Amino acid sequence: MTLLKKKELITQIAQLLEQLIEAEATEPAPQQDQIENQPLEMLTIKECAALVNVLSEHTVRQLVAKDKVAYVRAGSGVRGKILASKASLLKYLGVVDQT
Repeated sequence: MTLLKKKELITQIAQLLEQLIEAEATEPAPQQDQIENQPLEMLTIKECAALVNVLSEHTVRQLVAKDKVAYVRAGSGVRGKILASKASLLKYLGVVDQT
């Protein structure tokens, strides 16, 4: 490959990169307000296990116990119902939420 052909290739690549940057700049970015205004969906342990068929209720409880999934306890004391964040569970598993 000659020096002239190398320079032509570099010029073509630079032009393609500039077009790509311009295309990305014109696409609207997701609105942060829209993301924050989405309702937080909390699921019971049983609902989490049903949502992801490969997880058992015990596995979901272990994820909660190890703080791998965001959760809250509804009720008083250690006997309160555990509600896990659907988004946090799907993010931990690497699954994209389709809703």
